[in-house]
Amino acid sequence: MTARAFDETFGFAPFGGDDVRAAYGEVARWLKSAPPELLETRRRQAELFFRRIGITFAVYGDPDAQERLIPFDIVPRVISGTEWKGLEEGLTQRVQALNMFLADVYGPRECIKAGIVPEELILLNPQFCLPQVGRRPAKDVWVHIAGIDLVRTGPDEFFVLEDNARTPSGVSYMMENREVMLRLVPEMIHALASTGGLRPVETYPETLLETLTSVAPATCSGEPSLALLTPGIHNSAYYEHSFLADKLGVELVEGSDLFVHSDVLYMRTTEGPKRVDVLYRRVDDDFIDPLQFRSDSALGVPGLVSAIHAGNLTLANAIGTGIADDKAIYSYMPEIVRFFTGRDPLLHNVPTWRCREPDSLGYVLDNLHELVVKETDGSGGYGMLVGPHATQAERQVFAARLKANPQHYIAQPTLALSTCPTLTASGLAPRHVDLRPFVLTGANGVKIIPGGLTRVALKEGSLVVNSSQGGGTKDTWVVDSPAVGDFGGESRGPYDTETPASLV
Repeated sequence: MTARAFDETFGFAPFGGDDVRAAYGEVARWLKSAPPELLETRRRQAELFFRRIGITFAVYGDPDAQERLIPFDIVPRVISGTEWKGLEEGLTQRVQALNMFLADVYGPRECIKAGIVPEELILLNPQFCLPQVGRRPAKDVWVHIAGIDLVRTGPDEFFVLEDNARTPSGVSYMMENREVMLRLVPEMIHALASTGGLRPVETYPETLLETLTSVAPATCSGEPSLALLTPGIHNSAYYEHSFLADKLGVELVEGSDLFVHSDVLYMRTTEGPKRVDVLYRRVDDDFIDPLQFRSDSALGVPGLVSAIHAGNLTLANAIGTGIADDKAIYSYMPEIVRFFTGRDPLLHNVPTWRCREPDSLGYVLDNLHELVVKETDGSGGYGMLVGPHATQAERQVFAARLKANPQHYIAQPTLALSTCPTLTASGLAPRHVDLRPFVLTGANGVKIIPGGLTRVALKEGSLVVNSSQGGGTKDTWVVDSPAVGDFGGESRGPYDTETPASLV
C-alpha cells in the first residue's frame, strides 16, 4: 500500500486543521471564511464560464460523450516563490539536456558510443525519424515547447513523471483557469497583493511568440510569418489550437490551406499565397508530410520536410522529437543529463524498472501488486496498470502482456502523490495532483511561465489525473510572500492595483 500522502496545504498534519503551510495562508483563511453554499455557487459559475467560451475536449471511442468540459476545481494549488525557483532551475537543465540529446542522436551519437543509452533503443524506436538524421533545425533548437510532468511527495520532493516533447497540450487550460479565478475570487487575489503578489501566466502567448520568432530560418527576410497547423475541428485539442492562434495573432491552418513550391511553404489567403517561415504544428510526425511518412495522410503537407531541410522553414517542435517522449528513454534521463550537462540532475526521475531487462522483468512480475506499469509509448492514462488498485485477475492479464512484449513496458513504485484541498460533493477533501509546467526554448534562451497546469484526480483515492480518465484541473499560483519567509524583500504581483470584476 502507498504511504500517507503529503498535503500541500496541511503537510502531514490532519487535513482541515489549523496547522497550515505558509504559502497557503491566504487560501486557508478564505476557505475557512467562505460558507459551503458560496463555494458551490462559485463552482457553478466556473462551469458556466467554461461552457460559454466553449472549452471542451473530445474522448475518442466514447460515442456518448464526444465533447466534454474538463472539470475545474476552484481551490487553487499554491507554490511558493522559493519552491518555484528550484523547479525553474531543474526544468531549465532538463530541457537543455533534452535538446542536446536530440541533436546527438540525430548527429554524432556520442551518447550511444559512450554507452549512456543502448543503440537499439534509439534506432529501433518507432519515434526515431530517419529523415532527420544528419539534420540540424534552425538555431539548433529541437524542443521549442516542452511540457514536463512533475509530481510531489513531500515538502522538498519533486519528481519528473514524464517528458512531453512532441506536441504538449494543456496551456489553454492554464490560462483560462487563471481568467476564471480572477473573476471568481478577486478578493483573495487582491489580499495576496498586500503580501507579495501572484505571478502572471497571461504573458505566455507573448513569450511563445518571441520564442517562435527567434528561431525563424536564415532565409527569412523581414518580420517572420507564423502559422499554427491543426489536424482540424475533430481533434480533441482543437479548442486549444484555435485559442493559441488567436492569442498569438497568427493564422490557424489545416494541411489543405498550405502548399510547398520550390521548397518554400505557402498558405493560401484571399490575397494570394503567403510565405510561412515558422510553423507551430499540432500534428504528429506520421501525418505531417505524406511524401515522407504516411502516404494516406490528408492532415499534413506534401513537401513540408523538403522545405525544412532546404532551410526555408522552421517547424516547432522539430520532427523527430517524439523519441524523447518514450518512457524507456525517460528511464535513462539521469544519465543523459549528466552526460550532456556535466552536472547531476536537479530534478530526479521516479525510480524505474525497464521490463526489457530480464532481472527487472522478474522483479516487476513478482511485485505487480505494488507497482505502476506503463507502456513505453503510452499516454493519456491508457495502457497502464496501477497495481495496488487492480484486481488479481487484472494483474494476471497484465502479467501475460508483460511476458509477451516486455520491451514495451516500464514499471515504477506507486508514489504517494501529494494532495490539495478540492471541492467535492461532500465538501473539501484531499485529492491527488500533478503539475505540467510549460518550458519554451528559442534562440533567446529558456523561458518558463510561473506555474503551469495542475491536474487533479477527482475520484477519491485515484492517482490518475488525466482528463480522459476523469481528472480535472486547478489554477496554479506561484506566490511571492515575503511575510512568510519566501523572500526577504518586497515584491508586488500583477494583480495588486485593482480588484477584477466578478463573474456575472
